[in-house]
Amino acid sequence: MRPNVLLVTLDQFRGDSLSCAGHPLVRTPNLDEIAANGVRFARHYAQAAPCAPGRAALYTGTYQMTNRVVANGTPLDHAFDNVARVGLRAGYRPAMWGYTDTGADPRQITDPNDPRLSTYESVLPGFEEVLCLDAHHTAWLQWLGELGYEGDILTNPDLALATEDQRPAEHSVTQFLTDHFLRWLGEQDGPWFAHTSFIRPHPPYCAAGHYATMYDPAECPPPLPIPEPQHRVHSTLLSIPAASAPDDVPRMRAQYYGMISEVDAHLGRIVAALKQRGEWDNTLIIITADHGEQLGDQGLREKCGYFESSYHIIGIIRDPSNPAGHGTVVDDFTENVDIMPTLCEAIGAPVPVQCDGVTLTPFLRGERPERWRTAAHYEWDWRDAAIVMGMQPPPPDRRLERYSLATLRTDTHAYVQFADGSWLCFDLAADPTWQAQVTDPAVVLPLAQQMLVWRQQHMNRTLTDMLLRNGGIGRRPEVLVV
Repeated sequence: MRPNVLLVTLDQFRGDSLSCAGHPLVRTPNLDEIAANGVRFARHYAQAAPCAPGRAALYTGTYQMTNRVVANGTPLDHAFDNVARVGLRAGYRPAMWGYTDTGADPRQITDPNDPRLSTYESVLPGFEEVLCLDAHHTAWLQWLGELGYEGDILTNPDLALATEDQRPAEHSVTQFLTDHFLRWLGEQDGPWFAHTSFIRPHPPYCAAGHYATMYDPAECPPPLPIPEPQHRVHSTLLSIPAASAPDDVPRMRAQYYGMISEVDAHLGRIVAALKQRGEWDNTLIIITADHGEQLGDQGLREKCGYFESSYHIIGIIRDPSNPAGHGTVVDDFTENVDIMPTLCEAIGAPVPVQCDGVTLTPFLRGERPERWRTAAHYEWDWRDAAIVMGMQPPPPDRRLERYSLATLRTDTHAYVQFADGSWLCFDLAADPTWQAQVTDPAVVLPLAQQMLVWRQQHMNRTLTDMLLRNGGIGRRPEVLVV
């Protein structure tokens, strides 16, 4: 019998914001339970930021250098396969609640007035959109109106989110999404494939109802310090109000943790419903995020730059068919590009050739693969920020690709390569707060070479496994005898 599939994304959820991850303050009992009955990936990384680039990597199993979604609004090439299309081919009807932040491929659109040409919040091809909660949050605001609320919050979604602490938690956007999903779940009578895309703990930093007072700002751990000296990209970010940390970081952190605890409570509702329906032991649950959150670390907020607070994210998978791995904590580096091949194997579908990621199935079985990556990789393209935030003027040659970076994070070091030719190297074994910069060529050169090898080994392979000779053989065999 095919398993049910529940893919959960939590927007901007840091990997260290779990009580089972040793956080000194935050309480996440339901996420802890799912992890205890599954596998927690302690060093799981997103591949890009902000939302659309991060989700493109997650949904397609490809690095940014492959899918080239570099900003909120960059179209996702229609030729790329994705998790929803895999589900369709496997016999499911993939459904989603929330948003996927996918820019539609304009080459597939013939009507010049099609609204998809003016938004980055189209639906990932293959998903049926059951509940749309994009930036407009129209359905939620209509519901608030039905509950009797009046005023600007009914037409201003940003204001509605920024005032969630002034209303009962039962009226939050997280409650609204969960209620809709649970109603749909109650109508299912066969294998299903669902994607619940929660906006929280995304800014504005305002938790709903009683969750807003759940944590004392005075007890929140302090942010990581600002390194000295700074790369010019970091210095510029510190000068931009939209990217720099606010004066009251403790309050920001307390609200962030409150949002996490609320999402945790609603995931508990979903787990309870699965158990009540007898589907707990036949539902593959994947929980991850599109990217992380600086929370004041290095003087920054939200998601930007090259520090791992923006990329180290939550990673939990519960595969009921592999109980031997339950309760395992994986300390190897894993990445969001690994989600698609893992999902494929779980539902018995072939892994698309395009995937840069590697299946996590051995870890789910409680095994460690003989060969596994020794570093995490992520990229940030700030061409959009350069224009919108005024970070930098357009380059004379119009090559906006120079406004990008790639980071290699090993057990001991982080190497950052900027496309303008500059670079940074941090000794994280000496100082995990990213304060110790390294310039010794004996240390830096092997890391730079390792990054080059990574890029060479993950070039686009869409047609590289095919040979148009001798009648054509389709996929290249494992060993080609010449």
